[in-house]
Amino acid sequence: MAQVIVADKAGACFGVERAIELVRAAAAHAEGDVFTLGPLIHNPRVVDELEHAGVHVASSVDEAAGGTLILRTHGVKPSEQARAEEVCSEVVDATCPFVKKVHRAVERLTRDGFEVVVVGEKGHPEVDAALAHADGSQAIADADEARSAELGSRVGIVVQTTQTASNLADVVSAIDDGSREVEVVNTICEATSQRQGSAAELASHVDAMVVIGGRNSANTTHLAEICSGRCSRTYHIEDADELDPSWFEGAETIGITAGASTPASQIDAVRTALESLS
Repeated sequence: MAQVIVADKAGACFGVERAIELVRAAAAHAEGDVFTLGPLIHNPRVVDELEHAGVHVASSVDEAAGGTLILRTHGVKPSEQARAEEVCSEVVDATCPFVKKVHRAVERLTRDGFEVVVVGEKGHPEVDAALAHADGSQAIADADEARSAELGSRVGIVVQTTQTASNLADVVSAIDDGSREVEVVNTICEATSQRQGSAAELASHVDAMVVIGGRNSANTTHLAEICSGRCSRTYHIEDADELDPSWFEGAETIGITAGASTPASQIDAVRTALESLS
C-alpha cells in the first residue's frame, strides 16, 4: 500500500479563508442579490458552491447594481471600486491584505517618481488591479520580457503575490543592469513562499505528486511547475474525481499539495481517494 503524505504547508491561505467568511456573512444578512466581481477566488468548485448558495458572479460592477457586491481577493481597479460605491447597495471589500500591500507599494513608488513594473502574468486580475494604481506602469512576465522592455532611468518593481522568488530575481537582474536606479519591493505572499518550499521538499522525496487547485489559479500552477521539476509523476487536478489509478502504479509514496485557494475539504477528499486507490 502506498503511503500518502500531505505537504506541511498546503491549501487555503488566510486571505482566501477571510474572503469566504466575508461572502458567507454577506449572503446571510443581505436583503437583495449578492454578487462577487469576477470569481471570488480561482477555484471553480468553491465558486460553484457559492453560486448554489445564492452568490452570483458578476462580470461588471453595473451587473450587480442595486445588490451587494463583494470585491474579489485579487483586488479591483480603483475606478471599479468607485463605481461600485455609486451603484450597489453594499460593497464588501474581500481583497487579500497582501494584495493591498502591492497597491500601497505601487502608489508609493509612483509618488517617489519611479516608473512601476509589476512582475506577473499579464491579464491576471491581480496584476490588472495593481497596474491600475499607477499610470504608465507595465507588467513583465519574465526575464526575456524584461530585457526587451522599454524602461526609463528610475524603475520601481513590485511582484504578483503568487510569483516565485526565482522569477522575481531573474527579472530584477535583467532590469538592474547598472544603467538605471532600481527599487524592489518584494510583495510575494509569505503563504505562497511557504507552500512552494514545502511542496518542493515533499516532491523531492515521493514517487508521485498530486497538486490540487483550480487550473486558472496562478499559485497552484506554479506549485505544479515546481513539483514537476522534482518529481516526474506530477499531476495537477481540481478534485478527486480526476484521479486516475494508472498514474500511481508502482508508487510507494504519493505526495499531496494544494494551492492557496483550495479548502481543506478538497485536500481531505483527495487524500481519502488516494488511500482507497492504494
